[in-house]
Amino acid sequence: MGDPDTARSLITLLSQLPGTEPMRAVPDSATLLETLAALSHESVAGLPEVVVVHERIGPLPALELIREVALRFPAVGVVLISADPTAGLYSAAMDAGARGLAGLPVSFEELSTRLAAAAQWAAGMRRHLGAGESFGTGPGGTLITVSGAKGGVGATLLSTQLALAAQRPEGRGVVLVDLDLLSGDVGSFFDVQFRRSLADLAGISDISPQVLAEAVFTHRTGLSMLIAPAEGERGEDVTDTTARQLLAAVRARYDTVVVDCGSQMNAATAAAVELADTALLVTTPDVISVRAVNRMVRMWDRLQIRKAEGVTTVVNRLTRSSAIQPQLISRITGTQVARQTVPANFKELQEAQDAGRIQDLDVKGPVRRAMWALATELGLAAPQPAGGGGGSRRKGRRG
Repeated sequence: MGDPDTARSLITLLSQLPGTEPMRAVPDSATLLETLAALSHESVAGLPEVVVVHERIGPLPALELIREVALRFPAVGVVLISADPTAGLYSAAMDAGARGLAGLPVSFEELSTRLAAAAQWAAGMRRHLGAGESFGTGPGGTLITVSGAKGGVGATLLSTQLALAAQRPEGRGVVLVDLDLLSGDVGSFFDVQFRRSLADLAGISDISPQVLAEAVFTHRTGLSMLIAPAEGERGEDVTDTTARQLLAAVRARYDTVVVDCGSQMNAATAAAVELADTALLVTTPDVISVRAVNRMVRMWDRLQIRKAEGVTTVVNRLTRSSAIQPQLISRITGTQVARQTVPANFKELQEAQDAGRIQDLDVKGPVRRAMWALATELGLAAPQPAGGGGGSRRKGRRG
């Protein structure tokens, strides 16, 4: 909850319940999800059995937050507290995945009953799921967003290469989501024309695997894609609720989800950045782009989407003569800067981009090698072996 005084009084009451050990209070939805993700890295035993959510928590509405916790951390019971616990709110909370509803001011008996029921349910879920299993970030895969500080800095190109680099022969695969709803170009980069788009999922309250499969295009490279609508005005139908449901659905099905957010901020991209395990912000080493990075991260911080220190900046088109170097960008913006930078080499890109075969970039090209090395740095791809088979070529020459 956001009110520290109410939080302290509730923690005092919780500490009086037998067998209950209160954890620290968190002030907003983003901090709660980050805390649960951090606690879940070891195993399910690291997670709290019960999470108590106040109805006025923000920026994510309480019912949306409960749904997100239920999807990502199924072994955690959620109890909603409200100043007006009506039958309608109770029904909505249960539909979202809550295990109980308590009224304010909270009585000792009511809180004890609600927490005991939620804890009992959580214990049963943990026995069913296996108490020794690692939960990672919940039931889904890794979510990484790629945003441009401004238009034309290379966010879409980087998204395509990270998704291609993340593919592995084993596992549940990779999906590339084009959330640049007004002017998405992922389809053009791969020369894809498909009858379905993200906009077709708008208004669907339950995105089932069958519904999702109908909207996903599978490229011949094996990469799955959810492309932006061809008619940009249809992008307005994709709300933050739709984006959250969509991302929860794809995380449950794929090991890696790469989201191209473009450079225009809207409710859907804000939801994606808030939910992301890693949020990348792409810039070029010039004053205008670095100022745009500052503008974007300050806006994310004001809207409580993500703090600057939780953003990783990627420097694209870097040259030795660039006056602005990565270390300076980090000091100016307060963000982390990826160790791997991407050099400027337009000639390498032009043929593959114009032909709609971005997957056919020269494997020895500096841009392609740098972006795939960045995927390794981010943990999306395995390290590439050094040497590239040079010994075999030497042997062939000797022969």
